Amino acid sequence: MSQLYLEDVALTLPVFTARTRGLLNLLFGYAQREDRRVQQAGMFAYRVHALSGINLQLSTGDRVGLVGPNGAGKTTLLRVLAGAYEPQQGRVRIDGRVGALTDLMLGMDPDASGHANIRMRALHLGLPRSSYGRVTEQVAGFSQLGSHLELPVRTYSSGMQLRLAFALSTMITPDILLMDEVVGAGDASFQRKAKQRIESMVSQVDILVLASHSDDILRQYCTRGLCLANGRLLFDGPLEDCLDYYRKELVDG
Repeated sequence: MSQLYLEDVALTLPVFTARTRGLLNLLFGYAQREDRRVQQAGMFAYRVHALSGINLQLSTGDRVGLVGPNGAGKTTLLRVLAGAYEPQQGRVRIDGRVGALTDLMLGMDPDASGHANIRMRALHLGLPRSSYGRVTEQVAGFSQLGSHLELPVRTYSSGMQLRLAFALSTMITPDILLMDEVVGAGDASFQRKAKQRIESMVSQVDILVLASHSDDILRQYCTRGLCLANGRLLFDGPLEDCLDYYRKELVDG
């Protein structure tokens, strides 16, 4: 049985300026002194409270839509669930293999070939070496990149890169699927294939967490809604009730 459990999770992200970047700043403490100077002047632009006091429990069967305005913390929450961000406060427990269709290009090496990126992703997922040939054949067939897989990924067009990234990100069906909007990759033909694969994955995963600004998409995939604003969880309940709360409290209100 898959589960996601968050207890009092908080995450603060730094916002860097030109004076806070660089090795010398780090070694000699220039960034810290600049940070103190800015705070003494009453300017607190260097820290963003991305999540505050998030308590959440999801289990097998949950189909959850994340609702909220831009900057509410939806994508940040997905990245915490995916393990890309580690919160400074609170506890996160995840039982089950997580797959994230959020930052598709994350982890890809642009200087390596498509084939090398496939092998690296398979290794990251813990797949046995004996499966590499089968996995490579599947990714090659789905991405339709053919001989381009022999070339460095940096030589691909943006559409080709996205097709490879999507194929890599969906090469196995996880227990827990995280999505930031519904992915559109490549031309119309490939988008149809991508949508079919997503719908197949959604039907098989134990838990789905989807962030979207489209009520229709949320209704298609989700039954439970979480409403966030300013990094805080304001509502947790049936999706339609969540959408009503969002409209009344944060849009019309």
